[in-house]
Amino acid sequence: SRKVLMKKYLVIGNPIEHSLSPRLHNYWINQNKIKAIYDKKLIKENEIKNIISQIKTGDITGVNVTVPFKKSVIPYLEKLSPEANASQSVNTIYLEDNKITGHNTDIAGFELSLRYHKYDVKDKKVLILGAGGVAPSIILGLKKMSASQIMLCNRTKSKAENLKKIYDYLDIVNWGDMPEFDMIVNATSVGLKKNEEININFKKSGQNKFYYDVIYNPRETMFLKKAKEQGNIAENGIMMFVYQAHQAFTIWHKVMPKIDEETLKLLTK
Repeated sequence: SRKVLMKKYLVIGNPIEHSLSPRLHNYWINQNKIKAIYDKKLIKENEIKNIISQIKTGDITGVNVTVPFKKSVIPYLEKLSPEANASQSVNTIYLEDNKITGHNTDIAGFELSLRYHKYDVKDKKVLILGAGGVAPSIILGLKKMSASQIMLCNRTKSKAENLKKIYDYLDIVNWGDMPEFDMIVNATSVGLKKNEEININFKKSGQNKFYYDVIYNPRETMFLKKAKEQGNIAENGIMMFVYQAHQAFTIWHKVMPKIDEETLKLLTK
């Protein structure tokens, strides 16, 4: 392949405006004096094939994938990592042994973020809202960390039931029902827009529960705001975002960037 002086990286998604990936990756690229640039690109489904084919030609070195394309990129890949295969979800793409390879760093990102927040999932009951792209990563992470029960509800119940076909240990809950839980995860994209909220009766769930939102921008969704008002612990997805990016960066550049105060400040300003 042609030798490109400036390596090019991209995050693709729709919406993409909220993504802080370029800010974080370019910061680490500069810190480590790497000749590369990282951009974000709003795309439609029919543009995926062309973008991924540019990895083979060397025009693009690596791609991150966000909502809603984590599954739809798979047909265009030549190889999947075990994590990507188990979750059928890809967020990091690169060339390995001349094969376009898809990997999932969301699972590790989720696990590491819970460790960072010092929350122990072992023997806890967890309810996941949403059966979209990131849900399988959350499910696999929770299973690995020995949650005692993993419940899932999705507005379109059939999508939740499709996931149960793959992960038979899931318990499917009707949308709007509020079972007993210790932790609840918003894995939907509801909340990306300001004041958008999920229809949940927070009072029914009691207090001192752990509310986790995969969304990190805006920093406080209505989901988290209301959780706090009812006396619960609430965390957004910023650390999951940082750790999944950290893993992608390490794979791409063979360099482990620092996660320090500076890095985190950069993302919360």
